[in-house]
Amino acid sequence: MANVLFVLGTAREGRNSKKVFDYVLSVAGKRSDIESIPVDILDFLQSGTLGLPKDKLETWSNLVSKTDAIVIVSPEYNHGYPGELKLLLDSEYEAYKGKPVAICGVSVGSLGGARMVEQLKLVLNALQMIVLNTSVYFSNVNELFDKNNKIKDSQFWDKRIDEMFDSLVEHIK
Repeated sequence: MANVLFVLGTAREGRNSKKVFDYVLSVAGKRSDIESIPVDILDFLQSGTLGLPKDKLETWSNLVSKTDAIVIVSPEYNHGYPGELKLLLDSEYEAYKGKPVAICGVSVGSLGGARMVEQLKLVLNALQMIVLNTSVYFSNVNELFDKNNKIKDSQFWDKRIDEMFDSLVEHIK
C-alpha cells in the first residue's frame, strides 16, 4: 500500500478547494492501494520567508519523508498558485527528490486551475519530483457541488481521479 500525502494548498477563508480536497480524499479512501495522509496548509502557515519554525519544519520533513507520493489540491489565484503553498514547498528539498506528485487544480472559472497547475509543475520539477501529467481540473467549482456539499456527477469525477491515482501508484518505486 502506498502512503500518499494529500496537501490542501490554500489557507484562504471560504476556500472552495476544501470541498474538492475532501472529495479527492473520499475517492482515495475507496482504494486498497492508497493510505491517505491529509495535510491542511493551515497547520503550516508562515509569516514570511524566514521559513517554518523548527518543530513545524521537522513535522513537515517527516511527513514528506515517510510518504511515497504527494497529491496537491490547490486553487488558481490570479493565474498562479497560492503563496503559502510555495512557502511550504520551499521549506523542504531533499525528501522530495524522485517522489511522484499529482496536482488537482480548482477554479471558479472554466479552465479548472490549468494555469496554476502548469506553473506549479515548474516548481515541482525544480524540486526534482516526478510530476504526473494526469492532473485533474475542477472548473466552475461553485457549480460542482450540491447544497449538501456532495459533488454532482460523481461517476465522471471518480473516473478521472482514479486515473490520476492509477498513474501515481504506477510511478511509485
